[in-house]
Parts: sequence; C-alpha cells; structure tokens
Amino acid sequence: MPTLRDELDGWLRIPSVSTGGGDAAALRQACDWVCERIEAAGGRAEAVTVDGGHPIAIGELRCSRPDAPTVLSYGHYDVQAPGPPDAWDSPPFEPTERGGRLYARGAADDKGNFLPLLHVGCELARAGELPVNVRFLVEGEEEIGSASVLRRLGRGEDEADCALVFDTIMVDERTPAITIASRGLVSANVEVRTAARDLHSGFYGGAVLNAAHVLLAMLAEVAPDAAGRARPELAAGVAAVSPDERASWDRLPPGADAITDVGAVGVAPEAGDEFYERTGAATAVEVNMVEVGEPRTIVPATARAHVSVRLAPRQRAEEIGAELERLLRAAAPEGAEVSIEMDLADPALFDPAHPALQLAAGAMERACGTPPALVRLGGTLPLLAVLAERGMPAVVSGFALPDDAFHAPNESFRLESLRLGEAAARELYRTLAELPIG
Repeated sequence: MPTLRDELDGWLRIPSVSTGGGDAAALRQACDWVCERIEAAGGRAEAVTVDGGHPIAIGELRCSRPDAPTVLSYGHYDVQAPGPPDAWDSPPFEPTERGGRLYARGAADDKGNFLPLLHVGCELARAGELPVNVRFLVEGEEEIGSASVLRRLGRGEDEADCALVFDTIMVDERTPAITIASRGLVSANVEVRTAARDLHSGFYGGAVLNAAHVLLAMLAEVAPDAAGRARPELAAGVAAVSPDERASWDRLPPGADAITDVGAVGVAPEAGDEFYERTGAATAVEVNMVEVGEPRTIVPATARAHVSVRLAPRQRAEEIGAELERLLRAAAPEGAEVSIEMDLADPALFDPAHPALQLAAGAMERACGTPPALVRLGGTLPLLAVLAERGMPAVVSGFALPDDAFHAPNESFRLESLRLGEAAARELYRTLAELPIG
C-alpha cells in the first residue's frame, strides 16, 4: 500500500484552488481522491454538494465494536492560489523535498496537516484494527468561508461523540498544542454622508457637517481605551479563564517577544505579560480602515470605515453587534446619514476537562513525547462555533509551524511534522476508543 508520504505527494499534485473563483475540475478531483481512499479501505464515501457549493467528501469507516464511539475527522482539501510562479523556488503543485521539508501549495494548509487522520484511519480499517467509528468531513471551501460545511453542520448532520481537527500549528518544533477556544467576530462597514457632494471649505467650512469629523467622533466612541481594553458594553459576557489553562500559558513563548518579533509596539506596558489573554480570552476592538477626503480644501461629504470586534468566548455576536451599532449611531449628529453593514460569527470554547480533551491530551503527549499546551485561537473559525453550539467536543490541533509559509510562496511542511501527525492520529484513534458514549 502507498505510504503516507506517497499519498501526500499525489494529493498535492491536484491544484485544488478555491480562491478567486476556484478550479471546479481540480476541486472535484481532490474530493474524489478522498472518497476513493475511504472506499478502498472498506468504508462508504460520497461527494456531497450543498446549495451548489464545492463538493464535500463525506465518508465513514466502521469498527466491529457495537459500543464504539464515533469520531468526526475534519479537514479541507482546498488551497489558496499560489500567486506568481516565479515567487516559488519549485513549482507549487510539484511536491519537492528540500532540507527535510516538502514544498508545495497545501503542504501545510491543510493537506499535509490533515492527511494523517485519513491515512491512519484507512490503514487501521484495512487491517481490521480500527478501534472507533470514523466519520470524515473533508471540505473544499475552507479558504473561502466554509459556507457548505457550516450549513450542513448547522442542520445537525454528521453526528459524532467528538471531533478531530488537524488544521492549526504547534507551539514550537517539539511542543504540540490543543486549541480549546477561538474568538468570534463582528465586522462592520460604516458609511457616513453629510451632503450631496464635497463642498469648498472656504465657502462652507465651519457652517456644515464634515463627514470626516462625524466619522472620527463615531469611531472614538467605540475605540478601546489607552491601555487597549474594549469599553464595558462591548466586553460584556466574557468567560473567565480557568487556573489550569492560565498555567498552561506559562509554557508558551513570552508574549513580549511575540510583539517585538513582528516589529510592533505594545499598546501598554503590561501588554506583553498579558499577550495570551488579550489575544485569545479578551474582547479586542480595532479600526481597520478609514477612507475619507483628499488633499485639497474641501468639506468631505462622505466617509467610510471598517471596524472589527474580536469576541471572547461566551460572548454572542448578535448581541455585541447590536451594541456596536447602537454606540456608533448614538455618536452621529442629527442630519448625518449613517449606514452600517455587519458580518457576525460567534466564538467557541471547549472545556479542557471534558473526557475527550483529557484523553486527547494524553494521546498527544505519548505520540510527541511532550505534553500539549492548551492555547486559544485569536482569530475566528466558524466551524468550531457550530461544533461548540452542538455540544460536540473538538480536539483542535495540528503540526504546522509559522515557518511553513502557508498562504505564501514556498509553502512547506516538515517531514518530521508529517511523522508526528501520523503518530498522533494513531494514538488518538486508539485512545478515544475509551471515550464514554451516551
């Protein structure tokens, strides 16, 4: 049978780009590739589309135990566009090994990261040694928002006792991580109009509303304080951090280094010490863009901004979005026309004391030789919010590293990370067989 490395080479050669309109034929080929392997291992699989989206590979491998738990193994086969070919040292869809790394688009995000879950599950099934039922959910829209999978999961399909998600990074080359939370997001496009057209400031300045002034006053009303903390109305409902999780942060690289390594300046003296709380367990408000006027003497009639609020676990996007809109509109003077368009995504939080996560932590330590750190994703992953809403515990991990350059030219994945992923997948399936089902 093909080795894990052989299979990865073959999958990476399929240019399954979903961004920029996507490559429909290649996306279908990459989806069918997954289904073929599940069927060859004795399982059932099919390519399913939801509302005309890219196909999802849905498959199942069953073990002989009637009381075995079911594990949902999630990944995605779609990749980002490679960009200019001359930015790559080797062709992006011709996997090339250099210096202990495999270079190709999708090597880390997410084909190389996810494939051990599929490969090991199929290998165990062929040998009659699979200790759990494994349901696979491998999508082709992760890079463009996961609309099909979110609809499918939101309808209550793909039931399982826990989920395995290999789509994140390690703490360092030796230390695995289990992500127990992701932040939600309120994303707002704001437009202010104060006149039918821009006006001459010599004739009208000081007598008419200036869209720039109005917008800046509105943004000031929702901006964080001088220490970078969100105002109380936008930080309502944040979940407390457990002592065990806070202790786990001591194993992470110093937060001050994370700030200085990217050439940034901490918003307050304490920002480095509080880095992991601020970026994973607290609300963060950012003005991402302001667009207004031009360098001549006018009174601008229109002004636009983009504001985002990263939501901490236990906050609700709908509630915080409504509060953000209320604060913005309340700061606008009478006569100013304000339009606000929002996108909402809820945060997710999984209890590290849940049996699934406790079993997974032990499995990861045995596979990697180092206990996993408990971390929080500062970004937003809507899939996790849906799983959390359904009460399905998720073991969110992965073996990529920042140096893997995912989404950039010369994306790569360490061969050692591939080995660790294979060992972890094997140990996780074995250990999760002990998970109580109910």
